[in-house]
Amino acid sequence: MGFIWFWLVAVMIVGYVVLDGFDLGVGVLHLFLPRNEPERQAALRSIGPVWDGNEVWLLAGGGTLYFAFPLLYASAFSGFYLPLMIVLWLLIGRGISLELANHLDMGVWHTLLDRLFGISSALLAIFYGAALANVIRGVPLQADGFFFLPLWNNWVPGPNPGILDWYTVIGGLLALVALTLHGALWLTIKVSGDLEHRARRIVRPVWLVLAALTVVSLVATIALRPQTLDNYYHYPFTFIVPAGVIASLAGVLFFNHKAQPVRAFLCSSVYLFFMLAGACWGLYPTLLPSSTSSTLDITLERAISGPHTLAVGLAWWLFGMTLAVCYVVFVYSRFRGKADAAENAH
Repeated sequence: MGFIWFWLVAVMIVGYVVLDGFDLGVGVLHLFLPRNEPERQAALRSIGPVWDGNEVWLLAGGGTLYFAFPLLYASAFSGFYLPLMIVLWLLIGRGISLELANHLDMGVWHTLLDRLFGISSALLAIFYGAALANVIRGVPLQADGFFFLPLWNNWVPGPNPGILDWYTVIGGLLALVALTLHGALWLTIKVSGDLEHRARRIVRPVWLVLAALTVVSLVATIALRPQTLDNYYHYPFTFIVPAGVIASLAGVLFFNHKAQPVRAFLCSSVYLFFMLAGACWGLYPTLLPSSTSSTLDITLERAISGPHTLAVGLAWWLFGMTLAVCYVVFVYSRFRGKADAAENAH
């Protein structure tokens, strides 16, 4: 049951990153890619019907973590209190900017909300990447399972690191570039005209940066935590994960060049899936490693809830996820097509 719930939580995190990831990417691109108000409105309408539904996966993932792994939830949410509050305010700011953009006619407010939307999207991507890097690197867990992290310390990973160091900055930059690429590919599907052409042209330079950061991040992870390769050596067939990362990256470039945007976007989704699944597999069965001693790691066995809780929860999870998947299918099929800047409609 612990194995099942580990991967259910992982799937929900992957689902959130893939679905809300292009929302964040569109937000980053919204800072500079559209050149006039109709194009900015088209970019917003490309995500307008789905962005809030995509964020449900984040809430569902947090709720699942709470009842399946309460020790991990208690430890992580207390130790990462400061960045979680920052993320909360960024989510609020992003939501406010999207909801109020069409209700305020004053130019100064439009400019302010546009900048708020773009900056909060970029910072969210960076904080998500840095958070995952913190989990992979490890945190200074105490014997009671709690820890404290300053926002930064000496920028060097060690027994008492900060939230930000050179490794977590790499993770934040990787997430920012990966989701920006994801958002550009979404725009090639959902918008038309000059905005679509600029979104397609920007894919290649962003892809080159992403490919370089992917290599740097993998090398840095192996150098910092060599034990992340243990599961791969024990089960060699799982090396399909890094192979999938390479193949999906190549697919993004190939299909974008061939002007097949849906396939390119799916390849980007597969890239995000393999990167996150690979990180989870490198950690398993550890949920939150300690940077001071491996005996203090929060493992699957230590953090898991009771068998009755998990069994009942699994039944409700299957029911809830069935509704969620049906909703996603309905919304994305209902709002298929392009948000045309010229027509000012979807």
